[in-house]
Amino acid sequence: MAKTADDLREEVLALPAQERARIASDLLASLDSEAVDEDEIDQLWSAETQRRAALLESGEAGTLTWGDIERRFADRRAQRGA
Repeated sequence: MAKTADDLREEVLALPAQERARIASDLLASLDSEAVDEDEIDQLWSAETQRRAALLESGEAGTLTWGDIERRFADRRAQRGA
């Protein structure tokens, strides 16, 4: 009987961390070796930047300054009592 991806996942997750890391590394390397269509990636990024620009122009999204981000992190740390 052939194993499903879920079966393999369960088996791998039961392995020691070092073995899981080796398998994860091998899997990531196998993805890197597959052919990548650079034109398709460029088109997808172009579509994403256009989508984000439209959100900014419509007012649905906004921007934050670095100071705003620092304050948010400081507030979160203070809430956690850190």
